[in-house]
Amino acid sequence: MNAADINTAQRNKAALAPLRAAMADFEAKAVRTAVAELLDAGAVVHLCEPFGDCTGPQAFYDRAYAPLLAAFPDLERRDLIVIAGRTAEGAEWVGCCGYYTGTFARAFLDIPPTGHQAAMRFHEFFRFAAGRVVEVQAIWDVPELMLQAGAWPLAPSLGREWQVPGPATQDGLFPGPGASPADAERGAETCRLVVDMLAHMTRHPAKGGPEVMELERFWHERMSWYGPAGIGTARGLKGFRNWHQIPFLTAMPDRGQYPGETAHHFFGERNYAAVTGWPNMMQTVSGSGWLGIAPTGRRIAMRSLDFWRVEGGLIRENWVLVDLLDVYRQLGLDVFARLREFNKARAGFDCETGRVLP
Repeated sequence: MNAADINTAQRNKAALAPLRAAMADFEAKAVRTAVAELLDAGAVVHLCEPFGDCTGPQAFYDRAYAPLLAAFPDLERRDLIVIAGRTAEGAEWVGCCGYYTGTFARAFLDIPPTGHQAAMRFHEFFRFAAGRVVEVQAIWDVPELMLQAGAWPLAPSLGREWQVPGPATQDGLFPGPGASPADAERGAETCRLVVDMLAHMTRHPAKGGPEVMELERFWHERMSWYGPAGIGTARGLKGFRNWHQIPFLTAMPDRGQYPGETAHHFFGERNYAAVTGWPNMMQTVSGSGWLGIAPTGRRIAMRSLDFWRVEGGLIRENWVLVDLLDVYRQLGLDVFARLREFNKARAGFDCETGRVLP
């Protein structure tokens, strides 16, 4: 990354800053204005299940943010990581990891309100061209709200369910000024480490046992892998293997074997790296053991938006959001229909349909 690329990355973060500021004390008019000024009129917006895709700033706000604000009248956005960079393909991205939080006062997607503060993690990626956002890829951890509402309709998580923390070093929000070629090269090194690690991971099980992944070469002994609600957090390589990787590979051993049907866009800043792609995984559910899902023989596409923090040449923290609701949709399970079955016994919900009463 040259000096021009560095300046562009910082300008893109600066362009995103008004939207983040407007969402810090979320007010509908200010956020609508910020979204309209940031997004190109033809911007393609890819949202997680059940929101789907839309085009342009107005549709983005109306489909995602308007119902969220209606459910959380004192909504606010809290960013934990904001990084920017150029991918190997030449695209300019800004990636954000954080929480939407506030008082869960009214139902959201038929998830029953708690009357207490709740938090929902987000990973949002913005692709820039000529200073405007032309593409958005966003995953919100909607199942996390189901857990907090006591209305979890799925199999229990193997990992630890909690409010996932920000970076242990508290350095995920880089200021605009001060970026240098050395910072850019460090970001490129971080990306190379992550890409190498992922390449090694795809060796197993096709090319041998767990040893072919050389996990100790890439991961810190005190690593934390922060998965989405439904999978949970895993601590250390043992936790990572037990609570995520072994069930995942047992169910879908052909993962990583369909590169022509997926996309990966990596970028980095200093000791952080991120990947985006829609989808960026493709595999067949041929075994059991993952999320309580029975073998279906169906090939599914998966969307995962990830961040990594490297410390001392090893990956110390990894934030992962997978669009699990879309996975269930592809496998023929309507999670929201099952959620509404739970809601039938709750006050304020129609006892026949499980939907919110008017």
